[in-house]
Amino acid sequence: MKNIACLLLLTLLFAATFNGCRKSDATAKDSQADTIPMLVMQIKKCSRLYTTEYRVHKIVTYNDVKEFSGEFFSKKFSITFPYTDRKVAIPMNVTLKGYIDFANFSEENVQREGDKITIILPDPRIELTSSKIDQKGITEYVSLVRSHFTDSELSALEQQGREAVIKRIPEMGIIETARLSAAHQLVPIITQLGYKEQDVTISFSRDFDRRDIRSILDLNNIEK
Repeated sequence: MKNIACLLLLTLLFAATFNGCRKSDATAKDSQADTIPMLVMQIKKCSRLYTTEYRVHKIVTYNDVKEFSGEFFSKKFSITFPYTDRKVAIPMNVTLKGYIDFANFSEENVQREGDKITIILPDPRIELTSSKIDQKGITEYVSLVRSHFTDSELSALEQQGREAVIKRIPEMGIIETARLSAAHQLVPIITQLGYKEQDVTISFSRDFDRRDIRSILDLNNIEK
């Protein structure tokens, strides 16, 4: 009995030396079922986890020419008036950020089978945080008989530029990058509770296509 007590003491000392903040493997395995509420609490602490940022530079071009169109003897025609064109090229910078919102994360997002654990993350969100025109970089050509572009016209062209960037989001890979980054940041949190990295799976509830972009896009915090 004395030998057993000494052996137990040495084992505890070794575990404390290896990692004072971690439990022994045996203890961790026995208590994994109880770590799920703690795991949920730790992940919820992340609140809004920003995982990626994309900065997009785009040049919006617009060509405006005065035309007269009509129909003559059932034939349509269009006449362009000379020296009435005006053109503009507007450089703009758009910033997109990908994040995961853990506000509603719960134990329903955690699946455990033996030593293996799967975390089902909420849908990623994409936040368009800024959209700014490079005023010094605007190139404008206006013929003598036309007026310069107004602020409202430039603002409308900026909006078109933002819409063009939004349509390109599926091609940028920002959703996939947000997922990978979230996994890299969450796995260490999970392993600290006793799970082995090879037993941890991070997944999302669904895949996304072009039709889903609007549903995960956040324009509320946009800066101009």
